[in-house]
Amino acid sequence: MALISDGRFIEDGWRRLAEEEALPKSGKVIVSLARLQHALDVLRPESALGVIVPNTTEPSALVDALPRLALVSISFPAFSDGRGFSLARLLRRAGFKGELRASGRLVADQYAHAVGCGFDTIEIPDDLAERQDEEQWRAALNVYAMSYQRGYSGRGSILEARRRAARP
Repeated sequence: MALISDGRFIEDGWRRLAEEEALPKSGKVIVSLARLQHALDVLRPESALGVIVPNTTEPSALVDALPRLALVSISFPAFSDGRGFSLARLLRRAGFKGELRASGRLVADQYAHAVGCGFDTIEIPDDLAERQDEEQWRAALNVYAMSYQRGYSGRGSILEARRRAARP
């Protein structure tokens, strides 16, 4: 899997654990939603813990764990399934400050929207990374200076810019 941050391919410092794999005493680990409670009970509070969740997960299933999580990875089973974007926005509204990762078959054309929804990183399969190189992802990130919807990218919205311009 290739990991993209700020339009660049980067090394992934996290390790995704298999269901039967024991929890390590240290390191950045990602567990499934089914193993999350056990990981929270076993690992020290200062441990770097992440969880991977389906895009159909209810935010309420994560709210209590959010203060302990350093990463939430949301699965995208297909580029045409946008439910993960909504989940990302809801998690940011719930106060999640850690890394938010989109994992799956997203395409570069969706990158600016993903960042606007609150994602920090995008994880894509290697075959997709071969077809859409770093240059395409970097260009896609900067395709829009502003959007109509408020987002988490810090760029502001077109409506906010119009309101500022209309003030005397």
